[in-house]
Amino acid sequence: MSIKNIFFDLDGTLLDSIPLIVESMRHALEQEFGYSPDDKTLVSGIGTPLIEQLKIHGAKHLGRPLTQAEVMTSRAVYHNHNLSNHDASIRAFDGVADIISTLQARQIRLGIVTSKPQSTARRGLRICGLEDAFEFVIGFDDVEHPKPHPEPVLKAVSLMDASPDACLFIGDSPHDILSGKRAGCLTAAALWGPFDVAELTLCEPTYLMNSMTDILTLI
Repeated sequence: MSIKNIFFDLDGTLLDSIPLIVESMRHALEQEFGYSPDDKTLVSGIGTPLIEQLKIHGAKHLGRPLTQAEVMTSRAVYHNHNLSNHDASIRAFDGVADIISTLQARQIRLGIVTSKPQSTARRGLRICGLEDAFEFVIGFDDVEHPKPHPEPVLKAVSLMDASPDACLFIGDSPHDILSGKRAGCLTAAALWGPFDVAELTLCEPTYLMNSMTDILTLI
């Protein structure tokens, strides 16, 4: 069956936002726990909802689970830093706008499936002039079970009223690939993101994409 519907992850796939995410996480961990992990450690959590990342990093440093108050306070510190720097830092990867326009011209239906809150995801899309290109945005606050669970991608399939095998989910993290596969969709690993190619290959995506233009060879 040919691909009629494409779902995209957001950070590290369409938007060059990883440096801001890493900087915001480090800021929160330093301020609240005196902990400053290296970039590789922080990148490893990307694709996981923010609260889960804070719990993992905080517990690793403190040697105990975080209290609910610690989680909420560190989340607020993260959000304050991230949103204060968001609009000046976010940009779409080169070529994204042109590829999205081409897909629309070919009548491919498009959606976003992200681990960000929907409001923040839409803010990034709006800043980059992309918000109107997508039929929907599914954020972590729209589902009970975030990626790598299949629920977010299955919700996208349902919103498209489509068959999973006519849908392609493109993302830069192992969580993206696993979520898409578990939903029965075709998957493509975006190799321009921060994750190691070998790590993504282990997840056995349907396709490996070296650039956004590779999408045009798949439809």
